[in-house]
Amino acid sequence: MEWFNSSIAPLKDLLAFLYKKSKTNDVHKKQVIIELRDNLNVFKNGFINQAPYDQMIDLLQNEAIQAAIEENFSFKKLRSGTISPGIIYEERNKKYSGWTTEKLVDKIDEKIVELRNIKKMNRDSVREVKNNIPLMMSNLYFRMKLLADFIKSE
Repeated sequence: MEWFNSSIAPLKDLLAFLYKKSKTNDVHKKQVIIELRDNLNVFKNGFINQAPYDQMIDLLQNEAIQAAIEENFSFKKLRSGTISPGIIYEERNKKYSGWTTEKLVDKIDEKIVELRNIKKMNRDSVREVKNNIPLMMSNLYFRMKLLADFIKSE
């Protein structure tokens, strides 16, 4: 998880921001923001404690996203508009320029489901799979971080 090392300092600020942003009366908005914060904390603590990917995948959550989708929640309430190049801090995220919150949240949800399914298909472990789990996890982390950066850029 060496890819995580360079982003740990800005992550602390993002986590503090998400904590403040979660103070809202909109239930789905609050739950999705808390879930994003908690998932980013999974990555932070997983890195600090060198947790195996299997445990991190088990701890990643997408229930609030799923509940919001079921209730036809407008993810524009998190942040309207599109992601501008000015708030993209990681080169790997440049491809998300022009994306909406809804599209990015959908990709985050999709990746969490995919990681869980890969784990289930392989005797409940990703240790010996042919998929590039470190890359998939880093992509998921940087998507989540981009979502938090985008929300913060209001």
